[in-house]
Amino acid sequence: MKSQKIAVIGVGKYGSATARKLASRGAEVYCFDPNLEKIENIKEDVALAVALDATDKKALQSQNIHNVDAAIVAIGDNFEAVVLATVNLLELKVPGVISRASGENQKKILKKLGVQDILTPEEEVASVVTERLLNPSILSFLELPDNYEIAEVKAPGKVMGRTIGDINFRNRYKLTLVTVKRACDGANGDMEVHTLGVPTSSAKIGPHDTLVVFGTAKDVARFLEVNS
Repeated sequence: MKSQKIAVIGVGKYGSATARKLASRGAEVYCFDPNLEKIENIKEDVALAVALDATDKKALQSQNIHNVDAAIVAIGDNFEAVVLATVNLLELKVPGVISRASGENQKKILKKLGVQDILTPEEEVASVVTERLLNPSILSFLELPDNYEIAEVKAPGKVMGRTIGDINFRNRYKLTLVTVKRACDGANGDMEVHTLGVPTSSAKIGPHDTLVVFGTAKDVARFLEVNS
């Protein structure tokens, strides 16, 4: 699988942890921060680390930022800088922009700018952000010791319509299917999500199903890659 190119804007405590986690998972990580000392601290762990001000659009252009697959604006203590850097990334057509917000008012402002993916302090764990970027099909997950996790994943295309027994999660993918969440039309026309309990081997995967699986992060990623 081709490694993703991901930019991290701001490499303080949170940004640097995220950058290192992404790099450890095989991503090609580019870090940008105006603080030279922070850049020196991260440069050995990532593909590229440059001291620059991301609120300067020309500075970002000079680094071919438009070629990355996604960018995280991890600036923590200056919301004006978050907004300016975010606007620059959007104008430069970076495909996936994740920006940091503290509080509902900041979230509203970023949403008005067109940011679809917004980080809040409760979600600022490097492993969580890494999974969201590298595996968009993972809706949420609980990290466990020894690189195991319980993950909620969108049912990939190649398993739809197949029975759980035919998919053979345990023997083929080293995963345990915990349960299935199924979205369906509710009484008021809204979508409702129901948990199917302990699924039987004859149950079929539907087009709007979410699979709750247990296994290593590597095996979850392989299941999604093989069946996407």
